[in-house]
Amino acid sequence: MNEILEKSLLFDFYGELLSDHQKEVYSDVVFNDYSLSEVADSYGISRQGVHDLIKRCNNALKGYEDKLKLVEKFIDASDKAKHIIENVNSIEKGSLGERLSGDDKKKLEDIKKLASEIMEDL
Repeated sequence: MNEILEKSLLFDFYGELLSDHQKEVYSDVVFNDYSLSEVADSYGISRQGVHDLIKRCNNALKGYEDKLKLVEKFIDASDKAKHIIENVNSIEKGSLGERLSGDDKKKLEDIKKLASEIMEDL
């Protein structure tokens, strides 16, 4: 997983556990791509202070994930739902799909719909 995506997911899942100040500074540096100097000037702290705060936030977010595994579970559930949809599509397009009864085709559509709903909920 690329670094920005990882940081985004960690922040989405655990960002609310950071203080308001930490969230603001972290967002400015990581997501808004402001320089450490720009953020330091904006918040009246040193450049080193911003660097240290970002490092502490990264460590805290990774620590939450190490304990709770919410991002890992999210990615796993998302991958499984995609796999279900791919399998249903494959069955529908293959020779087996042509031999299915109307009831079975309806069941496949229901499975695909449920998997899509799971993906949306994630």
